[in-house]
Amino acid sequence: MASDPLIVNLAPTGMVPMRADTPHVPLTTAEILADVERCAEAGVAIVHVHARRPDGTPSQDPDDVAPIVEGIRAIDPELIVCVSCSGRIEPSLEARAAVLDLDGAARPDMASLTLGSNNFLRQASVNAPDVVLGLARRMRERGIRPELEAFEPGMLAWGAHLAERGEIEGPHYANILLGNPGTAPLLPATLAAFLAVAPPDTTWALGGIGRFQLDATMLAIAAGGHVRVGLEDNIWLDRDRTTLATNAALVGRVAQLAALAERPLATPAQARERLGLPLAVPR
Repeated sequence: MASDPLIVNLAPTGMVPMRADTPHVPLTTAEILADVERCAEAGVAIVHVHARRPDGTPSQDPDDVAPIVEGIRAIDPELIVCVSCSGRIEPSLEARAAVLDLDGAARPDMASLTLGSNNFLRQASVNAPDVVLGLARRMRERGIRPELEAFEPGMLAWGAHLAERGEIEGPHYANILLGNPGTAPLLPATLAAFLAVAPPDTTWALGGIGRFQLDATMLAIAAGGHVRVGLEDNIWLDRDRTTLATNAALVGRVAQLAALAERPLATPAQARERLGLPLAVPR
Protein backbone atom coordinates (compact mmCIF):
# COMPACT_ATOMS: atom_id res chain seq x y z
CA MET A 1 0.00 0.00 0.00
CA ALA A 2 1.26 3.46 -0.91
CA SER A 3 0.31 4.70 2.59
CA ASP A 4 2.43 2.13 4.45
CA PRO A 5 5.12 3.56 6.72
CA LEU A 6 8.25 4.07 4.65
CA ILE A 7 11.32 2.12 5.73
CA VAL A 8 14.49 4.14 5.05
CA ASN A 9 17.71 2.17 4.67
CA LEU A 10 20.88 4.26 4.99
CA ALA A 11 24.03 3.17 3.12
CA PRO A 12 26.40 5.85 4.43
CA THR A 13 29.84 4.74 3.30
CA GLY A 14 30.06 1.88 0.80
CA MET A 15 33.35 0.71 -0.67
CA VAL A 16 34.04 3.27 -3.39
CA PRO A 17 33.78 6.95 -2.32
CA MET A 18 37.02 8.36 -0.95
CA ARG A 19 37.92 11.69 0.60
CA ALA A 20 39.22 12.86 -2.79
CA ASP A 21 35.72 12.31 -4.21
CA THR A 22 33.84 14.06 -1.43
CA PRO A 23 34.82 15.44 1.97
CA HIS A 24 31.45 14.28 3.32
CA VAL A 25 31.88 10.49 3.08
CA PRO A 26 32.27 9.04 6.59
CA LEU A 27 35.31 6.74 6.72
CA THR A 28 36.31 6.38 10.36
CA THR A 29 34.14 4.69 12.96
CA ALA A 30 33.51 8.03 14.67
CA GLU A 31 32.47 9.69 11.39
CA ILE A 32 30.16 6.84 10.47
CA LEU A 33 28.49 6.88 13.88
CA ALA A 34 28.05 10.66 13.78
CA ASP A 35 26.29 10.37 10.42
CA VAL A 36 24.15 7.46 11.67
CA GLU A 37 23.06 9.48 14.68
CA ARG A 38 22.07 12.47 12.53
CA CYS A 39 20.22 10.26 10.07
CA ALA A 40 18.49 8.25 12.78
CA GLU A 41 17.02 11.49 14.09
CA ALA A 42 15.76 12.18 10.55
CA GLY A 43 13.96 8.83 10.28
CA VAL A 44 16.35 6.05 9.23
CA ALA A 45 15.37 2.54 10.37
CA ILE A 46 18.09 0.35 8.78
CA VAL A 47 21.83 1.02 8.53
CA HIS A 48 23.83 -0.83 5.86
CA VAL A 49 27.35 -1.00 7.30
CA HIS A 50 30.67 -0.95 5.47
CA ALA A 51 33.97 -0.51 7.30
CA ARG A 52 37.18 1.15 6.13
CA ARG A 53 40.82 0.73 7.05
CA PRO A 54 42.81 3.71 8.40
CA ASP A 55 43.89 4.54 4.82
CA GLY A 56 40.25 4.68 3.72
CA THR A 57 40.23 1.46 1.71
CA PRO A 58 37.42 -1.06 2.25
CA SER A 59 37.67 -3.63 5.02
CA GLN A 60 35.55 -6.67 5.83
CA ASP A 61 37.63 -7.56 8.87
CA PRO A 62 35.24 -8.23 11.77
CA ASP A 63 37.54 -6.22 14.04
CA ASP A 64 36.84 -3.16 11.90
CA VAL A 65 33.11 -3.82 11.63
CA ALA A 66 32.40 -4.61 15.29
CA PRO A 67 32.96 -1.09 16.72
CA ILE A 68 30.56 0.36 14.15
CA VAL A 69 27.80 -2.10 15.01
CA GLU A 70 28.36 -1.61 18.74
CA GLY A 71 28.27 2.15 18.29
CA ILE A 72 24.97 1.98 16.41
CA ARG A 73 23.50 -0.09 19.26
CA ALA A 74 24.53 2.67 21.65
CA ILE A 75 22.80 5.30 19.50
CA ASP A 76 19.53 3.36 19.36
CA PRO A 77 19.32 -0.37 20.13
CA GLU A 78 16.25 -0.70 17.92
CA LEU A 79 18.04 0.45 14.76
CA ILE A 80 18.37 -2.48 12.35
CA VAL A 81 22.02 -3.14 11.54
CA CYS A 82 22.93 -4.84 8.26
CA VAL A 83 26.57 -5.75 7.64
CA SER A 84 28.07 -6.11 4.19
CA CYS A 85 29.20 -9.50 2.84
CA SER A 86 30.22 -7.99 -0.48
CA GLY A 87 32.20 -9.82 -3.13
CA ARG A 88 33.93 -6.79 -4.59
CA ILE A 89 37.15 -7.21 -2.62
CA GLU A 90 36.78 -10.59 -0.90
CA PRO A 91 35.86 -13.43 -3.26
CA SER A 92 36.07 -16.32 -0.78
CA LEU A 93 33.16 -17.53 1.30
CA GLU A 94 35.15 -17.61 4.55
CA ALA A 95 36.39 -14.03 4.24
CA ARG A 96 32.94 -12.74 3.40
CA ALA A 97 31.17 -14.74 6.12
CA ALA A 98 33.51 -13.75 8.94
CA VAL A 99 31.30 -10.81 10.02
CA LEU A 100 28.41 -13.23 10.56
CA ASP A 101 30.21 -14.60 13.62
CA LEU A 102 30.15 -11.28 15.47
CA ASP A 103 28.35 -11.65 18.79
CA GLY A 104 26.97 -9.66 21.68
CA ALA A 105 26.37 -5.99 20.93
CA ALA A 106 28.28 -6.44 17.65
CA ARG A 107 25.90 -9.12 16.34
CA PRO A 108 24.16 -7.90 13.15
CA ASP A 109 20.43 -8.19 12.55
CA MET A 110 20.89 -8.57 8.80
CA ALA A 111 23.63 -9.15 6.25
CA SER A 112 23.80 -8.40 2.55
CA LEU A 113 23.30 -11.30 0.15
CA THR A 114 23.94 -10.24 -3.43
CA LEU A 115 22.16 -12.84 -5.52
CA GLY A 116 24.42 -12.90 -8.57
CA SER A 117 27.48 -11.44 -10.26
CA ASN A 118 27.43 -8.10 -12.01
CA ASN A 119 29.67 -5.42 -13.48
CA PHE A 120 30.08 -1.94 -12.09
CA LEU A 121 31.66 0.83 -14.14
CA ARG A 122 35.23 -0.11 -13.23
CA GLN A 123 34.90 -3.34 -11.27
CA ALA A 124 33.05 -6.64 -11.11
CA SER A 125 31.19 -8.00 -8.11
CA VAL A 126 31.63 -11.76 -8.27
CA ASN A 127 29.01 -13.85 -6.50
CA ALA A 128 29.40 -17.48 -7.51
CA PRO A 129 26.36 -19.71 -6.86
CA ASP A 130 28.17 -21.80 -4.24
CA VAL A 131 29.25 -18.68 -2.36
CA VAL A 132 25.74 -17.20 -2.42
CA LEU A 133 24.33 -20.48 -1.13
CA GLY A 134 27.05 -20.76 1.51
CA LEU A 135 26.38 -17.24 2.78
CA ALA A 136 22.63 -17.90 2.84
CA ARG A 137 23.14 -21.01 4.93
CA ARG A 138 25.50 -19.27 7.36
CA MET A 139 22.96 -16.49 7.81
CA ARG A 140 20.14 -18.97 8.42
CA GLU A 141 22.22 -20.93 10.95
CA ARG A 142 23.00 -17.74 12.88
CA GLY A 143 19.50 -16.27 12.72
CA ILE A 144 20.64 -13.31 10.60
CA ARG A 145 18.12 -12.05 8.04
CA PRO A 146 19.49 -11.74 4.48
CA GLU A 147 19.25 -8.35 2.85
CA LEU A 148 18.66 -9.59 -0.69
CA GLU A 149 20.48 -7.39 -3.20
CA ALA A 150 19.45 -7.59 -6.84
CA PHE A 151 20.78 -5.69 -9.85
CA GLU A 152 18.90 -7.80 -12.43
CA PRO A 153 15.47 -9.50 -12.29
CA GLY A 154 17.13 -12.90 -12.62
CA MET A 155 18.90 -12.32 -9.31
CA LEU A 156 15.60 -11.90 -7.51
CA ALA A 157 14.25 -14.97 -9.31
CA TRP A 158 17.24 -16.87 -7.86
CA GLY A 159 16.20 -15.53 -4.46
CA ALA A 160 12.73 -16.98 -5.00
CA HIS A 161 14.36 -20.30 -5.87
CA LEU A 162 16.38 -20.23 -2.64
CA ALA A 163 13.24 -19.39 -0.69
CA GLU A 164 11.34 -22.28 -2.27
CA ARG A 165 14.16 -24.63 -1.27
CA GLY A 166 14.13 -23.32 2.29
CA GLU A 167 17.63 -21.86 2.05
CA ILE A 168 16.35 -18.41 3.03
CA GLU A 169 13.35 -17.78 5.27
CA GLY A 170 10.77 -15.03 5.15
CA PRO A 171 9.64 -12.43 5.63
CA HIS A 172 12.09 -11.32 2.96
CA TYR A 173 13.66 -7.91 2.44
CA ALA A 174 15.12 -6.98 -0.95
CA ASN A 175 17.09 -3.99 -2.16
CA ILE A 176 16.54 -3.51 -5.89
CA LEU A 177 19.41 -1.41 -7.23
CA LEU A 178 18.86 0.34 -10.56
CA GLY A 179 20.73 2.76 -12.79
CA ASN A 180 24.17 1.16 -12.68
CA PRO A 181 25.63 1.33 -16.22
CA GLY A 182 26.31 -2.42 -16.31
CA THR A 183 22.95 -3.65 -15.02
CA ALA A 184 19.22 -2.94 -15.15
CA PRO A 185 18.15 0.64 -15.88
CA LEU A 186 15.76 2.64 -13.75
CA LEU A 187 12.39 2.29 -15.51
CA PRO A 188 8.93 1.46 -14.13
CA ALA A 189 8.83 -1.55 -16.48
CA THR A 190 12.14 -2.77 -15.10
CA LEU A 191 10.87 -2.52 -11.54
CA ALA A 192 7.78 -4.49 -12.55
CA ALA A 193 10.00 -7.29 -13.86
CA PHE A 194 11.78 -7.54 -10.50
CA LEU A 195 8.55 -7.57 -8.53
CA ALA A 196 7.03 -10.23 -10.79
CA VAL A 197 9.69 -12.76 -9.78
CA ALA A 198 10.39 -11.73 -6.16
CA PRO A 199 9.98 -14.32 -3.40
CA PRO A 200 6.57 -14.30 -1.76
CA ASP A 201 6.29 -12.09 1.31
CA THR A 202 9.01 -9.69 0.13
CA THR A 203 9.30 -6.14 1.43
CA TRP A 204 11.19 -4.31 -1.30
CA ALA A 205 13.25 -1.16 -1.34
CA LEU A 206 14.56 0.75 -4.32
CA GLY A 207 18.02 2.26 -4.59
CA GLY A 208 19.24 4.37 -7.49
CA ILE A 209 22.90 4.59 -8.50
CA GLY A 210 24.34 8.07 -8.98
CA ARG A 211 21.98 10.56 -10.59
CA PHE A 212 19.19 7.98 -10.51
CA GLN A 213 18.91 8.02 -6.72
CA LEU A 214 16.28 10.77 -6.58
CA ASP A 215 14.16 9.12 -9.27
CA ALA A 216 14.42 5.79 -7.47
CA THR A 217 13.28 7.40 -4.23
CA MET A 218 10.25 9.00 -5.87
CA LEU A 219 9.27 5.81 -7.70
CA ALA A 220 9.57 3.69 -4.56
CA ILE A 221 7.51 6.10 -2.47
CA ALA A 222 4.77 6.31 -5.12
CA ALA A 223 4.68 2.57 -5.78
CA GLY A 224 4.40 1.54 -2.14
CA GLY A 225 7.97 0.30 -1.76
CA HIS A 226 10.73 1.47 0.52
CA VAL A 227 13.96 3.40 0.04
CA ARG A 228 17.70 2.88 0.18
CA VAL A 229 19.70 6.11 0.21
CA GLY A 230 23.18 7.31 1.04
CA LEU A 231 26.64 8.27 -0.16
CA GLU A 232 27.46 4.66 -1.00
CA ASP A 233 25.28 5.00 -4.11
CA ASN A 234 25.38 8.72 -4.84
CA ILE A 235 27.65 11.55 -3.67
CA TRP A 236 25.77 14.39 -5.40
CA LEU A 237 22.63 16.22 -4.30
CA ASP A 238 21.67 17.32 -7.82
CA ARG A 239 21.75 15.77 -11.29
CA ASP A 240 24.08 18.47 -12.63
CA ARG A 241 26.67 17.53 -10.00
CA THR A 242 27.09 21.03 -8.68
CA THR A 243 26.45 20.28 -4.99
CA LEU A 244 28.01 17.45 -3.03
CA ALA A 245 25.54 15.64 -0.81
CA THR A 246 25.73 14.63 2.82
CA ASN A 247 23.97 11.58 4.19
CA ALA A 248 21.81 13.82 6.35
CA ALA A 249 20.75 15.90 3.34
CA LEU A 250 19.86 12.79 1.34
CA VAL A 251 17.78 11.37 4.19
CA GLY A 252 16.16 14.75 4.78
CA ARG A 253 15.07 14.86 1.15
CA VAL A 254 13.50 11.41 1.47
CA ALA A 255 11.60 12.60 4.54
CA GLN A 256 10.30 15.64 2.63
CA LEU A 257 9.11 13.54 -0.30
CA ALA A 258 7.50 10.99 2.02
CA ALA A 259 5.63 13.76 3.81
CA LEU A 260 4.31 15.09 0.49
CA ALA A 261 3.14 11.57 -0.38
CA GLU A 262 1.55 11.22 3.07
CA ARG A 263 3.72 8.24 3.93
CA PRO A 264 5.02 8.39 7.50
CA LEU A 265 8.56 7.19 8.07
CA ALA A 266 8.73 3.80 9.76
CA THR A 267 10.32 3.71 13.18
CA PRO A 268 12.99 1.09 13.76
CA ALA A 269 10.49 -0.86 15.87
CA GLN A 270 7.92 -0.78 13.05
CA ALA A 271 10.56 -1.93 10.56
CA ARG A 272 11.56 -4.78 12.87
CA GLU A 273 7.97 -5.92 13.11
CA ARG A 274 7.55 -5.75 9.34
CA LEU A 275 10.72 -7.78 8.74
CA GLY A 276 10.12 -10.32 11.49
CA LEU A 277 13.08 -9.20 13.58
CA PRO A 278 13.00 -9.30 17.38
CA LEU A 279 12.48 -6.03 19.20
CA ALA A 280 14.98 -6.95 21.91
CA VAL A 281 18.52 -6.84 20.52
CA PRO A 282 20.58 -9.88 21.65
CA ARG A 283 23.51 -9.03 23.90
